[in-house]
Amino acid sequence: MSENLWYAVEFSDEISTSPKLLKILSRELVLYRTADGQIQSMSNACIHRGASLAKGSISKDCIVCPYHGWEYQPDGNCVKIPSQSPTSAIPKAAKMNTYPVQEKYGWIWVYVGDKEPVSLPTIPNFPQVESGGLRSIQGKFWWNANYERVLENGLDFAHAPFVHAGAFGNPDAPEIAELVIENYDGGASATVHLAATPPKGLWKLLVKGERAPIRTRTGFFLPNLTFLEVYLPFGLLTIWTAHVPVDLNTTVSKWMNFRNFFTGKWADRDTYNRTIKIFEQDKPIVESQQPQIIPSDLSAELFVPADALQLYYRKLRQLNIGSIDS
Repeated sequence: MSENLWYAVEFSDEISTSPKLLKILSRELVLYRTADGQIQSMSNACIHRGASLAKGSISKDCIVCPYHGWEYQPDGNCVKIPSQSPTSAIPKAAKMNTYPVQEKYGWIWVYVGDKEPVSLPTIPNFPQVESGGLRSIQGKFWWNANYERVLENGLDFAHAPFVHAGAFGNPDAPEIAELVIENYDGGASATVHLAATPPKGLWKLLVKGERAPIRTRTGFFLPNLTFLEVYLPFGLLTIWTAHVPVDLNTTVSKWMNFRNFFTGKWADRDTYNRTIKIFEQDKPIVESQQPQIIPSDLSAELFVPADALQLYYRKLRQLNIGSIDS
C-alpha cells in the first residue's frame, strides 16, 4: 500500500465537533472539528494507556481521553493531566501523533506518511457538476478486498457485459474500441461507447425506441479516487468514489452520485439502489481475485488493449515516491 500521499477518507458532513474513529492503512485515527470548523486528525490510541480517544469528548478544542481525562490540543500536545497538580510539569513525551488534514471537494483528506506533505492532487473541474441543477446523494460500500483491486475494477470497461449484464452491460456486444488515454497530473481517464440494453424501472419512462451506445468516461486520481460519467439519452450521471484502504484486505468505497435528471428527492431511493446494485454485482468477483494484492511486476498479469487504463494506473502508481508493497 502507498504512503506519503493525500487520501480522501471521509465525507465532509460526517465530521462534527464529536470525535470520530477512522481506520486507514491499518492505522486508527480520530477526527473532529474545532469550534471554528477546522478539521483535526491524530492517532486514536492515547499515549498514556492506549484508550480510544474517539470514545472521548471535546473541550475547548482539546480532545479529552475517556480513561484518565488527559487533554490534547489540536497540535497533539497534552495540556492537562487531572491526576497531578496543576503546577506539575507535563512530560514532554505526552504528545499525540497528528496528521495533516484538509477539506476539499466534499471529502476530508488525510496525509499518511513520514515525509513532508505536498499539495493535494489536481482534480479537474467538471462543468456539468458546477452548472447547478444537480441532485446528489452519497453512500458507502464495504469490500473484503484490497483497495487497488477495487479501484482497478472501476477502470475496467470490458467486464460490464458480463458482470453487469442486464444493468448496463450488453453481453451481445462485448467489444471495446481502442482506448485513448487522457492523462493529467496524478491520474488519467478514457472514454468509450458501451452497447446499451433496454432500461428498466424509472429510467424506462425516459427512453423510447432503440438505445444507441452510451458514451461512458471513467478515470482515477492517485491514490484512491475514481470517477464515472455516463452520458445517458436523458441526462448525465456522475459518480465520484473514494476507495479508503482500511487495511490490506478491507476497503470502504465512499461514493457521491450526481444526476441532472429526476432531480426530486422522490427519485433518491431508486438512484441509491441502482448504485448499490452495481457494487453488489462487482463484489464477489473482486473479492475472489488472486493474488489479493496487485502484483508490482507489470508482466505478472496479462494485459490486452481494453486494459490500457488499468495498465496506465499501475505504471503511474509505481512512479510515486513512497510507494511501498506490504
